[in-house]
Amino acid sequence: MSYSVTREDLRIPLEDGVELYARVWRPVTDEPVPALLEYLPYRLTDWTAPRDAERHPWYAAHGYASVRVDIRGHGNSGGLPGDEYSAQELADGVSVVEWLAARPWCDGKVGMFGISWGGFNSLQIAALAPEPLKAVVTVCSTDDRYDNDVHYFGGSLLAVDMHAWSATMLAFTARPPDPQYVGDDWRRMWLERLAAVEPFTHPWLAHQTRDAYWRHGSVCEDYGAIKAAVLAVGGWADPYRDTVLRLVEHLSSPVRGIIGPWSHQYPDRGLPPGPAIGFLQETLRWWDHWLKGVDTGVMREPALRSWMNESVPPATVYANRPGRWTGEESWPSPDVRPVRYGLDDALRTAGTADRFVPVRSPQHTGIDAGRFFPFGNAADLPPDQREEDGRSVCFDSAPLPERLEILGRAGVRLRVRCDARRGQIAARLCDVAPDGSSTLVTRGVLNLAARRGRDQAVDWEPGAVEEVEFELVGIAHAFPPGHRLRLALSSAYWPWVWPQPGTSGFELDPGHSELSLPVRHLAADAGSPPITFEAPEHAPTLDVRTTEPLTARPERLVHHDVATGTWRLEVDPNYGGSRTYPDGLVFDERALECYEITSDDPLTAHTRSDWTIRLQRPDLGWDTTVTTRSELTATATHFTTRNHLTAHDTGSVIFERTWERRIPRTAS
Repeated sequence: MSYSVTREDLRIPLEDGVELYARVWRPVTDEPVPALLEYLPYRLTDWTAPRDAERHPWYAAHGYASVRVDIRGHGNSGGLPGDEYSAQELADGVSVVEWLAARPWCDGKVGMFGISWGGFNSLQIAALAPEPLKAVVTVCSTDDRYDNDVHYFGGSLLAVDMHAWSATMLAFTARPPDPQYVGDDWRRMWLERLAAVEPFTHPWLAHQTRDAYWRHGSVCEDYGAIKAAVLAVGGWADPYRDTVLRLVEHLSSPVRGIIGPWSHQYPDRGLPPGPAIGFLQETLRWWDHWLKGVDTGVMREPALRSWMNESVPPATVYANRPGRWTGEESWPSPDVRPVRYGLDDALRTAGTADRFVPVRSPQHTGIDAGRFFPFGNAADLPPDQREEDGRSVCFDSAPLPERLEILGRAGVRLRVRCDARRGQIAARLCDVAPDGSSTLVTRGVLNLAARRGRDQAVDWEPGAVEEVEFELVGIAHAFPPGHRLRLALSSAYWPWVWPQPGTSGFELDPGHSELSLPVRHLAADAGSPPITFEAPEHAPTLDVRTTEPLTARPERLVHHDVATGTWRLEVDPNYGGSRTYPDGLVFDERALECYEITSDDPLTAHTRSDWTIRLQRPDLGWDTTVTTRSELTATATHFTTRNHLTAHDTGSVIFERTWERRIPRTAS
């Protein structure tokens, strides 16, 4: 049944008097209906408006009140901004769920959905178990804020996105409320918001191990707290995909998982890599089952549906990734078993069993790692890995005699000798074609100080030999016959992880080291019906006009000063650029991230992020600009973070502040 749809902007009152700005799409009916909530800091009247217009009206036309809310201190909501996923944010979210359930147009049942931040807080609010919240759809989100987020990776500081995302959020949080929606009070609200802004790098760098700060909001601490039914969705090109595997394995509430070939995007938007699916229709099956009691067959689907990636030549973008859908009735699956490859025999003969191989990578190893958060842009994915392989120590298999499919998390067990107190290991699994091209399949990192747990930092005894183990990020990939497996190990991986001081690498004993692959039985699909999805559907697209820049800038540009050995990576995150909205708002957004290091000196690592955001309403004479600059450097003992923020109203500076902090290096 299809309904006509009405839209209303309103304010949701909280107990402390703060009001949250909300947009509600409702079906035209006299009967109360379930409510769906998406709860974000990303400004419903501009930044997410094109995406919101695709899905919220569609849900309303199918019999749901679909609600988009800006969190406290963001967009046109009242209050002041805080840290991500703060206790205040989650408590406000519970209040919003309960407020929606009490509306006369709601039947008392609520679902939550979201991607990234909205997927995170959907899970976190579900763990607080408000009674009306019956079902969740979480996309590209995490259950572990420390080790599966933008902050740390394998216990190492994520240089590539920890700093860049903090810089992004500094600029985003500093944007003003919109006078078209809040009236003349916008300037007072903006000044109060600017005075409350704090760069996220401060708390993130202050907590370098997995302590109580990171355990807050990490639902993996107590999966049993989640009572709502959870549909977890991810993409093999997204860094958070392991969360889907863990949720399907550990949740006691009803759960299903879907992992496609996608980047950090909703899987119906048609952004590479595809193919896209009818995500809205699939989620409607979930909502109808759990919120309306309709048997849609969604719980008869396999526990995990995943896209098996076929082997492809290396490229930074694929319009569609070849492959097929597979289904696992449970996870872990009985059709997937670990197969171990010794580094001294099955992959490569390295000499006698007690021979140590030096692994001493130049500091710019990782320059071809690709984007941490692929968004469907042309330069997101890793290029051919042969140059990276040349900066690493590689262990290759013989050409495969038959097809090999893997599904899940590969792992390595390595016997290591290190002459420094600190160090790190990056492991990459690559698919090497007969022509020698090397396609990255998956990777993992271990900060050696975190080898006994992410909650502690234990120095290495110089000269000592230890066995260490760590997993690579989950993947589904089919290696064709004639291709080779390659395990590439390096002692640096810049700019993904911040380099450790005072280390010249490590030594590896291949005779007591191995790679473990999660090999899926080639006949696992025999007798199973094919898994299919409908073609994508959306509500009509919002008429947003995009303005092309006068001078196009490369998305990723690598500079190498051969005289000094300095490498510089420049990244345009390309979140949307400049656009004009149907309500007359002119939104201009420009950003540049820079990562620099000298190949022989880990202490030369330097990141910088510059943002300019201008919002104008020519009909109101409203013209505001936010500019930020954020930098991060380190000595052997301290990180130094510098942030500068300037806000302009009609060309005049109304706020300016600089922050500088020196934070001890306790683990990273």
